[in-house]
Amino acid sequence: MPAANPASAASTLDSVTALDADRQSLLDLIKDEAVFHGDFTLSSGKKATYYVDMRKLTLDHRAAPAIGRIMLDLIADLDVVAVGGLTLGADPIANSVLHASVASGAPLDAFVVRKEPKDHGRGRQIEGADVKGKRVVVLEDTSTTGQSALKAVEALRKEGAEIVAVAVIVDRKTGAQAAIEAEGLEWRAAFDLDDLGLDPQ
Repeated sequence: MPAANPASAASTLDSVTALDADRQSLLDLIKDEAVFHGDFTLSSGKKATYYVDMRKLTLDHRAAPAIGRIMLDLIADLDVVAVGGLTLGADPIANSVLHASVASGAPLDAFVVRKEPKDHGRGRQIEGADVKGKRVVVLEDTSTTGQSALKAVEALRKEGAEIVAVAVIVDRKTGAQAAIEAEGLEWRAAFDLDDLGLDPQ
């Protein structure tokens, strides 16, 4: 049996510790700056007493690098070549994951799914990475019903992509997981309401 490599073990420990620090710092930012209390109407039409607005943080210089590393770790075992989702919410997340993947030495490409195909130029609905025949992950900041992610999935399937999973930063526990899994896709979330100290609604 080969001897353990102390340098390799230390490097693994360092990366785990760094990821824990990323998670804690992002969690603190979400709690402090992305959870709003009041009376809100969700995209499903349901009423809510709080709203998690992750776009405030996916476009924030303090949070974006950690988001990239956390989401990259979340999908690390899936053997995919590209990430992205429905514009606008998924765009900065895909960009963060792309940069984190390059830094990790295992680069992934990114793509953007338009809500509708362009009516000019090449008439494309998916921009960026060529997804035909490729294993990809659909990203979301949060998801209420899963419909935005499923719209991206539908467009990607038309292009011949193999969608492996839908990965979100925050799972609001409002039915999105069931909708995604009903399509035969894996659901992954970096954080859920328990992490945020919030009750389902």
